[in-house]
Amino acid sequence: MRHSNDYRKLGRTSSHRKALLKNLSISLIKYEKIKTGLFKSKELQSHIEKLITQAKVGDSNAHRQVFAKLQDKSATKKLVTEIAPRFSSRSGGYTSIHRVQNRKGDASPMAIIGFVGQ
Repeated sequence: MRHSNDYRKLGRTSSHRKALLKNLSISLIKYEKIKTGLFKSKELQSHIEKLITQAKVGDSNAHRQVFAKLQDKSATKKLVTEIAPRFSSRSGGYTSIHRVQNRKGDASPMAIIGFVGQ
């Protein structure tokens, strides 16, 4: 049973998982659509939506908070100035996940995650 399990561990240590989500977030912001494993994309979805909600405020403090999580100047600037203003009228649901074919090598379920309206 999965009672009180808030997140997927993804078979990694906590520092590795944090770095993975940070790098996936930067890639998603940079390319606005990426293909990755289904369970990684589900974890990324909750992570990136929290960042967008913070970035929607648009002030310098929000900019600092987003940069503290991403640690990438260009991705932070793009998120705060371009992506977050697109979702100013939405209260959530900024990303969508679409399943695609399983990976050929190990039959792992794959998915494409991208911003809504792409």
